[in-house]
Amino acid sequence: MTIAPYTTLAALIDNYDYFLIDQFGVLRDDEGAYDGATAALRVLKEHGKHVIVLSNSGRSGEYNTERFVRLGFERSLFEHFVTSGDVAFEILSASPEIGQGMKAFTISGGGDHDLADRLGLTNVSRSNEADLIIISGSETEKIELDDYRRQLAPAATRRTPCFCTNPDIHKLAGGRTVPGAGAIARIYEELGGKVHWIGKPYREIYMLAISRWTNAEAGRIVCIGDSIEHDIKGAGDMGLASVLVRTGILAAASQQELAELTRRHHAVPSYLMPCFSVDAV
Repeated sequence: MTIAPYTTLAALIDNYDYFLIDQFGVLRDDEGAYDGATAALRVLKEHGKHVIVLSNSGRSGEYNTERFVRLGFERSLFEHFVTSGDVAFEILSASPEIGQGMKAFTISGGGDHDLADRLGLTNVSRSNEADLIIISGSETEKIELDDYRRQLAPAATRRTPCFCTNPDIHKLAGGRTVPGAGAIARIYEELGGKVHWIGKPYREIYMLAISRWTNAEAGRIVCIGDSIEHDIKGAGDMGLASVLVRTGILAAASQQELAELTRRHHAVPSYLMPCFSVDAV
């Protein structure tokens, strides 16, 4: 028995006009675009549907758009690319407690300090020197979680505020699933630190994305993702329909394992799809 009925892209086109589509695990992995993903976006475009790519990425939507195009996705096939990094910038740039010149310690992938740089913060290499911590990515494919724990412990002791701009607990790397930025943020909480979570499944990223459309009715919006904990949970909390694709981080999960995840996170998808493709049935 499945946790939800299977659907097709054609059925979604009949019932929805606005599509919030996850990036990693739905359209692509860390190696490139999934087969059929570009064609599926093209079909949505041909039917006049509105598409926003909605991603738990600590980098900006502009950066992600450029990378998306380099991977072979046509820019005309989606209206906007909204990221948790965009939401974090809006929140922190408007906060009276965050000012230019403050010191930031960032944990990310590839040495990225994008958010700190956009905010005019000073980057530091040790957490005990920081006024705030930013966790926007991870390199757990080569760095152990205990190493991150040691890096963060001094800041947690000082109760330095932390902003996790990518709540994903797991990520795809080299064809396998490894801990994501959210797993590192949980360690900070275990150490006694306070974490401000920004991105899916929290409301702010959905509010920012939906604001890009004019008069979009909730009943005509559908969210497509590969994570029950983030994509499906976030959609449900917003009162939106959702589709769980069986690619990405849950590709190998059994129906029993999926059912347990829905119970744990109080999140049940409206539909299932084997993948985001025109031919998926």
